[in-house]
Amino acid sequence: MHKMKNIPFSAKETMCISSLQRALLLLCLFAATVSFAQIPAGYYAAAENKSGYALRVAMHNIIKNHTTLSYNNLWNAFTTTDKRPDNGKVWDMYSDRPSGTPAYYFTFGSDQCGSYSGEGDCYNREHSVPKSWFGGSVAPMYTDLFHLIPTDGYVNSKRSNLPFGKVTNATWTSTNGSKVGTSNISGYSGQVFEPIDDFKGDFARAYFYMAVCYMDKNLGVETQSNFSGGNLKPWAKQLLLQWAAQDPVSQKEISRNNAVYQLQHNRNPFIDFPDLAEKIFGSDTNSTFHVSISEHLFPTPINIFPNPSNDIINIQSADFKIFQTTVEVMDSTGKLLFSAKSKDSDLITLDISSLANGLYLIKVSSEHNIQTYKFVKQ
Repeated sequence: MHKMKNIPFSAKETMCISSLQRALLLLCLFAATVSFAQIPAGYYAAAENKSGYALRVAMHNIIKNHTTLSYNNLWNAFTTTDKRPDNGKVWDMYSDRPSGTPAYYFTFGSDQCGSYSGEGDCYNREHSVPKSWFGGSVAPMYTDLFHLIPTDGYVNSKRSNLPFGKVTNATWTSTNGSKVGTSNISGYSGQVFEPIDDFKGDFARAYFYMAVCYMDKNLGVETQSNFSGGNLKPWAKQLLLQWAAQDPVSQKEISRNNAVYQLQHNRNPFIDFPDLAEKIFGSDTNSTFHVSISEHLFPTPINIFPNPSNDIINIQSADFKIFQTTVEVMDSTGKLLFSAKSKDSDLITLDISSLANGLYLIKVSSEHNIQTYKFVKQ
């Protein structure tokens, strides 16, 4: 499933967790109730009515001016942006196993790198867009938290400055399943690093942010990069759009977006508006961006329960009585399986008894809002 959510436990979540094995803890936290990003009023007003390249430029102007942190300050920043809500340890996407128990955890402060000789030794400050791609210690890219994350130092060294990609014939695999190997994508045949499915959307949205915030910079100084200048290379763009669609925005990302905003005073709009990637980089570039209507910033939270389930799934929101809503059930690759529509009720009930056990996506959409969730059939 996706990521653990950095939100307090409600009564519903407590009941859910008590009835599930630890392997499903992350899903339970995510699915009980999703909270929405705390977007300051008027923050995205300058992007209103824009589309395509003009929308990209507008977003660039909104997010480009932000507080530049010191490199040393990142250690302290991680304690608010990347703390696991279950045990207070470092949330490392290179070692975490959302569908199971990680092989190890890092403690903030005491486990900072230092030297290392293998996985689990220490964590460091990973530039998910390698610093060599933009020329080294160049501000503000060098310390921008939207692409700086705490990761296992040894795995980080294995990733080195390799592009993100899809691996065929892995030459090395981490304990959580991250891979190094030959690219399996048309357009790039070199070595790549592939994170696990649960975090591919996180990295995709970080890269979309970088391609907008720093569209006037050169993020492709090295040819071995996902970027050419300030643009994503075509093969990389298509891959990251796929990753973003298959791994929807999670509460982990929403909470991290809010935490980074408190430190840098800018936001990742691709977390605030999950459909923005298609509007700027994908097939929906003719679609106009509307802050207050189309993106429907503050919808009534949607509840999905029970989750996991073996027979039915209920999707509930007061908005269903206001907007004609379509619910689509897809497999983990995004293939549509079946759909349903709201009928003057705040509740949509789906029969999932015929589905095989596993992970599925639920896309809830109206003309005013699109949200994607995950559930488990068991």
